Amino acid sequence: MRTVSRQAIEWLSAAATDPRECKRQWHSEGGTAVLGCGRFWDVLSVPEELAVPALEALLGIPQPPGPALVDTSARRVAFFLPPDPEGRWIGSGIRYAGKGAWVAVPAPHRAAGRLRWLVPPDGSGALFVPAAVELALQLALGGLAARERTKRRCPACGASVPGPPGRGGGRTV
Repeated sequence: MRTVSRQAIEWLSAAATDPRECKRQWHSEGGTAVLGCGRFWDVLSVPEELAVPALEALLGIPQPPGPALVDTSARRVAFFLPPDPEGRWIGSGIRYAGKGAWVAVPAPHRAAGRLRWLVPPDGSGALFVPAAVELALQLALGGLAARERTKRRCPACGASVPGPPGRGGGRTV
């Protein structure tokens, strides 16, 4: 097993009540373990349509990224942040898991069912910087709002309709 992968397994499983049992669960049929938040990290869960552009922005800065996990069924992305007992995140669809909360995760560098690492832990303990995540989410929200303003609306019902290709609000494939 590669050193980075082993370090990631050790780092991630250290958050478990029983690290050995955690590793066994990762190798079982389900392939996930439930780990506590608040000791090594907190988790910010964001709707996918906002999280993906934010993650792209975060991966473009020189700061090493923290782990990011996607739940493909729920269409949510979880950003791993430093523990913050006073952590307060407010926003539509934003969920913050700190001390006393739990998160299901697959083994590093693996997928399990609907859970997949977008950025797997590397074992270094790197986490996303909360201020950078907040700024990236604000930028992503601004981008979503700008796209929404350029959509055409049905005059009868007000629903969004695709515009003609090559014109504002249209989608070109």
